[in-house]
Amino acid sequence: MDVSHLLDELNEAQRKAVTTESPHTLVLAGAGSGKTRVLIHRLAWLIQVDHVSPLSILAVTFTNKAAGEMRERAQNLLNVSARSMWIGTFHGIAHRILRMHWEDAGLPENFQILDSDDQHRILRRLIKEEGLDEAQWPARQAQWYINARKDEGQRPDAIEDMGHPMTAQWVRIYQLYQSYCDRAGLVDFAELLLRAHELWLNNPGLLDHYRKRLTHLLVDEFQDTNSIQYAWIRLLAGDSGSVLVVGDDDQSIYGWRGAQVENVRHFSRDFADVMTIKLEQNYRSTGNILEAANALISNNEDRMGKKLWTAGQEGSPITLYSAFNEQDESRFVIEQVEQWLAKGRRAEEVAIVYRTTAQSRLFEEYLLRASIAYRVYGGQRFFERAEIKDALAYLRLVQNPNDDAAIERVINTPARGIGQKTLSTLRLHARQSSLPLWQAAQECIRQNLLPARALGAVHGFMQLITEMRERIGDWTLGNQMQGVIESSQLVTHYEKEPREKMESRVENLRELVNAAESFVLPTEDEEAGMTDLQSFLSHAALEAGETQGEAWDDCVQLMTLHSAKGLEFPLVFIVGMEDGLFPHQRSVTEAGGRLEEERRLCYVGMTRAREQLCLCHAEVRRMFGSENHCRPSRFLAEIPTGLIQEIRPRIQVQRPWASPKAPEYRKSNSNIKQDWPFQLGQSVSHKKFGNGTVISFEGSGEHARVQVNFHRAGAKWLVLAYANLTAC
Repeated sequence: MDVSHLLDELNEAQRKAVTTESPHTLVLAGAGSGKTRVLIHRLAWLIQVDHVSPLSILAVTFTNKAAGEMRERAQNLLNVSARSMWIGTFHGIAHRILRMHWEDAGLPENFQILDSDDQHRILRRLIKEEGLDEAQWPARQAQWYINARKDEGQRPDAIEDMGHPMTAQWVRIYQLYQSYCDRAGLVDFAELLLRAHELWLNNPGLLDHYRKRLTHLLVDEFQDTNSIQYAWIRLLAGDSGSVLVVGDDDQSIYGWRGAQVENVRHFSRDFADVMTIKLEQNYRSTGNILEAANALISNNEDRMGKKLWTAGQEGSPITLYSAFNEQDESRFVIEQVEQWLAKGRRAEEVAIVYRTTAQSRLFEEYLLRASIAYRVYGGQRFFERAEIKDALAYLRLVQNPNDDAAIERVINTPARGIGQKTLSTLRLHARQSSLPLWQAAQECIRQNLLPARALGAVHGFMQLITEMRERIGDWTLGNQMQGVIESSQLVTHYEKEPREKMESRVENLRELVNAAESFVLPTEDEEAGMTDLQSFLSHAALEAGETQGEAWDDCVQLMTLHSAKGLEFPLVFIVGMEDGLFPHQRSVTEAGGRLEEERRLCYVGMTRAREQLCLCHAEVRRMFGSENHCRPSRFLAEIPTGLIQEIRPRIQVQRPWASPKAPEYRKSNSNIKQDWPFQLGQSVSHKKFGNGTVISFEGSGEHARVQVNFHRAGAKWLVLAYANLTAC
């Protein structure tokens, strides 16, 4: 049979991986090196050359999208249907096995799968029935604890509490939850893998059947596997199965959700006669981008070691923009996007990538101003996020307690014992009396129309809002926003959620304070007699009401670095590159390889860029209403100087974090005079544009120009000799 079509388009390393005769193979596939192609061609090679039955191959990956793509590409290459093949996600394959062997797995034939929300609701009910205080034993934390234990293959009776009462209580909640699920025939996502693993462990005959049936295992994104997934593969393979795994230890960025990069390093220890093949030729990025990424990731220890290269062009240098503050950073990025579009390029070719979701707000604002369509990839727009809506609802009640929608949103957020029954009573009374909810609640309290406990809870909520209004009524908008967040205890409320989600919500609330602090009353709102608070709430509502672009629209993509994995764009901006933000503060202070994972995250972000990569950091960034001077990210100092082109003159700025051996940045614009009438960051006033901040200089003498970021008019370049600026 002619199989040239399986090899002709492959490079030498890819051919080696596709045609390997080793019983076990570890393919270290660098970013953009064609790993999916290798997996698909390996599957086709096994069928067409080694004459392995399609039903004897198991190919697993992590997302339904990736599994669907793998199935489709296999069909096109083999010209046969792939529907009967074992191609899917870990959870999907486990589900398939449990459906076929439900009785051996100890499950009812019609067992149901719980989604995350259902699991949370059950845990809340069980914790309440157990008489526990959910403030101390939050259901979200219980959910995280149980799923993490299942991912490690642990049942409640296998967990030692070591005499620690808190651990003992979490184990008790785990036991209650598992007993409930077993009685009701319910299976959560983590249970699928654990139950399938136990099915084989407890039924040797069934395990032997599957070992003989599924003789060749192909695993994608191996660096993202957790303990139970790796154990599952090892158990199924046994001593006779052939395993080929494809992964990249340099792209392991999900340690916070259980992924273990150690699995890549342990593969050669746990399987015999492993052949390791490195895919290092990159088909995505330019030479300069790859050289910079290689230099960065080389600072991680315990790597398997590989170096990306390309046969393509060297490309443009990596650009670095040192912004004065976060507004200057956003303005610069959007100006660059406008220039990109002016060249006839498409908006969908641009990605703005950041470490935390809170960073999206200013970019959304500047994109809206510029009338550039955008989409927040894999997430919600800033003002649409639940925690932002909660905080704004409290602020709305401070302005107007008769706002029924705001009352309904936060009357029991955080939980204060006001359930749907109480709320229904208030709604009914409001409807019958033709009153807003607030006034209806006052009447219900006066007339004792509620049970004692509910009456006390409603009265406490109304007293909270009244005290807020009296206490913060005369404060500045930024202080009002911060006061509302503190008084409502929203931060404490969200701290009950799993860590990563909690941190994102808290960071978003901090950014909301920044938004309020920096808000400037528009002239038209001022002329209409609106207060700062009224105008800000209207601004938030209008921005939330704007519909973001759909996946198929031509729009700029905004996303976190974690969301960017697996994607690529001609132009990529990585913003907020400051120590404490990226790398994130917790990675700097915590042990356990967190800083190395942050560096891998930066490596992933850099290798998303095909043609141009721009890195940005701010010298001053407002955090929770106060300005902070920032160190440039230590990752910037790990990129060779010759690969970086600075594109803004920097005067009296801090140098990046650097070890003694780290290269310094290239100096630029040294001819700029230091005795100018204004300094970088100084507040100035212009007769037409109003107040603003000096963010840049260029030229000298009569050609000297100054760039000022005006609060209302945005950034403007002005000839210094004619600007008539005055210091504020």
